[in-house]
Amino acid sequence: MLENLLLGFDVALSLKNLAFAFLGALIGTAIGVLPGLGPTATISLLLPLTFGQEPVTAIIMLAGIYYGSQYGGSTTAILLNLPGEISGVVSAIEGYQMAQQGRGGAALATAALGSFFAGTVATFVVAASGPLLTQVALSFGPADYFALMALGLIVASVLAQGGVVKAVAMVVLGVSLGLVGTDVQTGQQRFTFGIPELSDGINFVALAMGLFGVAEIMLNLERPEIRSGRVAKRGPLWLSREEWRYAIPAAIRGTVLGTTLGVLPGGGATLSSFGSYMLERKLTRRPERFGKGAIEGLAGPESANNAGAQTAFIPLLTLGIPSNSVMALMVGALIIQGIQPGPRMVTAQPELFWGLICSMWIGNLMLLVINLPLVGIWVQLLKVPYKFLYPAILVFCCIGAYSINNNVFDVYIMMVFALVGYVFSKIKMEPAPLLLGFVLGPMMEEHLRRAMLLSRGDPSVFVERPISASLLGIAAIMLALMLLPALRRRKEAAMRE
Repeated sequence: MLENLLLGFDVALSLKNLAFAFLGALIGTAIGVLPGLGPTATISLLLPLTFGQEPVTAIIMLAGIYYGSQYGGSTTAILLNLPGEISGVVSAIEGYQMAQQGRGGAALATAALGSFFAGTVATFVVAASGPLLTQVALSFGPADYFALMALGLIVASVLAQGGVVKAVAMVVLGVSLGLVGTDVQTGQQRFTFGIPELSDGINFVALAMGLFGVAEIMLNLERPEIRSGRVAKRGPLWLSREEWRYAIPAAIRGTVLGTTLGVLPGGGATLSSFGSYMLERKLTRRPERFGKGAIEGLAGPESANNAGAQTAFIPLLTLGIPSNSVMALMVGALIIQGIQPGPRMVTAQPELFWGLICSMWIGNLMLLVINLPLVGIWVQLLKVPYKFLYPAILVFCCIGAYSINNNVFDVYIMMVFALVGYVFSKIKMEPAPLLLGFVLGPMMEEHLRRAMLLSRGDPSVFVERPISASLLGIAAIMLALMLLPALRRRKEAAMRE
């Protein structure tokens, strides 16, 4: 592992990769500060920027945007009670109260140090578990991979907001959209409806930019700008002895929880952040402090969301399976660069694998240096009116969609999916499972065909192999349980809380 980490640092510390890691962390922080634009929308908008870069440079920048955005939302959440990211909502509950009491600096320091500690631990977890899981994955057959992907989509559906039936419908729609184009084995065109531009399939970047980026802008334009402009006092950055006593155990618990939940399909930073806050509320010896500036209610979630953001890379790098919509965008970015993520990437692309892991730790160090001295700049960024911000983003979207293939048809595709994403949000259908289905659909079809070819058309191959049978059994049980009325009501209550 030491040799591999040295290789990774050699790649990550090159001048070009350092510059792009810094750029990604900086953009991610800025996006995290601005309410309404999350990492999914931002990465989908910035995918065209990575086309001319080497794969390792491109993925390092996108990863920096992802975990940078998790941290950026905490600054305005603490000082303005205005979380830029969903995962920053719980940070606003306790952090803003601390700032109101003149402890804003201590709250910012808690968020920064907790995120850095969690990011460091999560980086080592990814480095240690990656090769081990890769060895396990190499023993998987086509039937096992199909079952694993099916389980991932089912778990993502179960954890998605809204009804399970709606989420499964989104997965099915995503898989269907992923099959549009020319069948590789037969050369037949599928679902193209006689449109020549669809013979190569629906452009991934245009779909993602429309579904998340432009649709999010349309939704935000309906919402009034809520900016109080009242910035709480920062105060000293250092924590008192009592605050350290409560913050350190909470940060450790949040790191462990975030590291675990980040690996789950549909997990990641948001689930880790909310889960950590609920855990701290249950374990605390001073429940009366919660909602009034309890530092453990800030340290735990801030550590958890950063750990969850980074361990979400584990199933992507080892199995080639995205655990959430951001990781699906990462898969798309790698495929566009000509790299198929999966267990063979560790041996075939060691510079990319270990360079990305080491850049995560460097990126977390950059975030620590970037954020605390530049708090004033991030607060000033909130003064940019949305009426200037969103038209600029929309122009950039159109340029990016057109530049992919120099084809105006991709711009039309982007606009169509912008309307689709807008309508889905209105009827409470989360688009993230659709993107996961779109990415995993062609892979599932490929492994299904291989399994059926090896078994000479016998479908019992999926239940004869212990791994695939176990995975499909778990998926079926989870789906059946979540369709039960009692459990469905419990899930809806948890989502509301």
